[in-house]
Amino acid sequence: MSACAPPRTEHSPPRPTPPPRRRRFRVESADVSASIAVFLIALPLSLGIALATGAPLQAGLVAAAVGGIVAGRIGGCPLQVSGPAAGLTVVTADLIHQYGWRATCGITVLAGLAQLGLGCLKVARGALAVSPAVVHGMLAGIGITIAVAQVHIVLGGRPDSSVLTNLSALPAQLADLDPAAVVISALTLTLLLAWPRIPDPVGSLLRKVPAALVAVVGATVTAALTGLTLPRVDLPSWRSHALAGLPQGPTLGIVAAVLTTTLVCSVQSLLGAVAVDKLAAGRTGPARVARSDLDRELLGQGAANIVSGALGGLPVAGVAVRSTANVNSGAVSRNSTMLHGALVVIAALLLVPLLEQIPLASLAALVMAVGIQMVSLNHIRTVTRHREVPVYAATTLGVVCLGVLQGVLLGIAVAVALALHRLTHTRITHEEKDGVHHVRVRGQLTFLAVPRLSRALHHVPHGTRAVVELDGSFMDHAAYESLQDWRSSHTARGGSVELKDRRTGVRSAGAPSSTVCRCRPWTPWRNHRCDMPAATARRSTGAAGSAGDSRPDTHELARGISSFQRNTAPLVREELARLAKEGQRPSQLFLTCADSRLVTSMITASGPGDLFVVRNVGNLVPPPGQEHADDSVAAAIEYAVDVLGVRSITVCGHSGCGAMQALLAAEPGAAPTPLRRWLRYGEPSLARLADGHPERPRLAPRPVADEVEELSLANVVQQLAHLRAHESVARALAAGALELHGMYFHVGEARAYLLGDEGAQAEGAVFHDVREDMREDVREAPEVGSLV
Repeated sequence: MSACAPPRTEHSPPRPTPPPRRRRFRVESADVSASIAVFLIALPLSLGIALATGAPLQAGLVAAAVGGIVAGRIGGCPLQVSGPAAGLTVVTADLIHQYGWRATCGITVLAGLAQLGLGCLKVARGALAVSPAVVHGMLAGIGITIAVAQVHIVLGGRPDSSVLTNLSALPAQLADLDPAAVVISALTLTLLLAWPRIPDPVGSLLRKVPAALVAVVGATVTAALTGLTLPRVDLPSWRSHALAGLPQGPTLGIVAAVLTTTLVCSVQSLLGAVAVDKLAAGRTGPARVARSDLDRELLGQGAANIVSGALGGLPVAGVAVRSTANVNSGAVSRNSTMLHGALVVIAALLLVPLLEQIPLASLAALVMAVGIQMVSLNHIRTVTRHREVPVYAATTLGVVCLGVLQGVLLGIAVAVALALHRLTHTRITHEEKDGVHHVRVRGQLTFLAVPRLSRALHHVPHGTRAVVELDGSFMDHAAYESLQDWRSSHTARGGSVELKDRRTGVRSAGAPSSTVCRCRPWTPWRNHRCDMPAATARRSTGAAGSAGDSRPDTHELARGISSFQRNTAPLVREELARLAKEGQRPSQLFLTCADSRLVTSMITASGPGDLFVVRNVGNLVPPPGQEHADDSVAAAIEYAVDVLGVRSITVCGHSGCGAMQALLAAEPGAAPTPLRRWLRYGEPSLARLADGHPERPRLAPRPVADEVEELSLANVVQQLAHLRAHESVARALAAGALELHGMYFHVGEARAYLLGDEGAQAEGAVFHDVREDMREDVREAPEVGSLV
């Protein structure tokens, strides 16, 4: 409510709803600078990729412009930059060689239509199920193919469409090289490699200019000053530019071509979007952007391919080098991508005389370097660590020798065969050493291995000490049940069992005890009591009976503590010892209600040392400076921000909140009890709803259930406003070292909703459903910069 507005009474007439304000189109300065940086990288790379495919050089500019404008406007990843990608070079070159250029444009249009269909079916996340080893192998195979082909242009010759033919012709090409082409190519590679390694402080300024642009400009200027005779970029008149045509040939061949183009474009774009999300989430300066909508991204890529193919451009996909530059340059919205596309259009129309001075050898050297970088050593180390080298090698060799689609299918087949081999080939051994029986499991523990596991465990005598070592990444329910049943039986007969995970070093000890819990896994915990032996139960209740107290839950606290020390403490003792030594270093402050149904560690999947938790009735944050204000919450906020250095603060409300119900049912003039005095900090939340805001807090995608839920949502937004008024919080927000988040947890649905960034300040707050399919970090995405 405005400070100048007259106070409203219950008899005041309702205020007219103000007309919605038109949102003016604004372009942030960060987006402008980022678009220029991306444009300077995209211009030479687009020409080089067109050269590598054998397409008209203008086709690269068309694809870059369309990718920036169309995919940038429609796509679901705001900061991903699309255009002609090196990962599509081999596919496009093969299509041009087989069907011709105009037919290739028609295939690009059909691939775009296929992407639109996949986007409408919402199957985008299915592409993320492809093994990372297959993706890395595909990129490595494409990179090898690109590099081998461009070597011939670097040496002054012409490449063939086959990798094996290019390799066999390489000795003859070395004997008949063009010195001028070799000099320009060597200069391009030298500048490309040396520019990022210029030492500071001069290097920090020079590195703002992209190395690719410096390499091409340096080679072009050198060729012009020395008068070298070299083939140069030839951009024919736009009037003679070829548009898409209908592909002619066998139907199966055309279908395979469309599927290959669709597969490579889609997988590269979707994995690139996931990687861009991770890169954008890791930066601290610019404002955060929304996470990618992968289905929308697929629709945007499909629309861009339709337009690019129809206009005679190369296939379009997300390009990680340009996307990385976009994020690192501080882009905050999709405007940077669209502006970069507009700059490409301007360059294609006005800078043709300058572009035609670029030597083809310089572009070939640039693309050859890109191809070499696609064979990433980090990828090889990753697949080696996960024991997926056969998948990587099969995919790479398949792409090089057979083609992209065939290589990917071969890699998927090897990945499936390897997974089946690991599931069916599990080695289980038993040996006794110094009175301790060791049972070792090598491989995945599934129901197929349960008979062999039972035989090995049967050889462990009763009452002895046993160590079960697990060396695998997977255990299904049947194997888990079998192992736990044997463990309970062995410890009940006086033995001890230690479960050891050799991959993580986690140990789970089970000591012989008459008070061992015999409950099955996942037993409901509400009003739960372990089924203990009768003697133990008599001992537990006998003490109570002697005191004249027959209540069955008298010793429930002691039982819970005993269960923790027996079952949980051995699992967390090492981690707690580390935290005790190093001190607490939580990453976030979590401020929530004191409601007993809110288990913060459960709903956030956090452990010891992760959260600094403050709980109170109604998850309220008293504003600073009020008379008789409560200092306990303010002290916790100051300690968390200034001393612990937390990076985020979350205010979490919940459904069925008793504090919100009390606020709604409060009667004026009631006695000021401690609870009523505390709840006065929630009265601004009531006023927020009574104020008649044009946009009340809401849930997405479902409507608000009742007034208690609506008040709970408004209370989260209001408490965030109180939080910003605290000096330590305001200072950290201004420095970009802190983020504020709003959260609503529906207890009955066991579902969390996060306050969207667009409504975090006050107006139009929308709480979005945090679904399972939003967790991108459950799979390993390719690092940004590897998909060129």
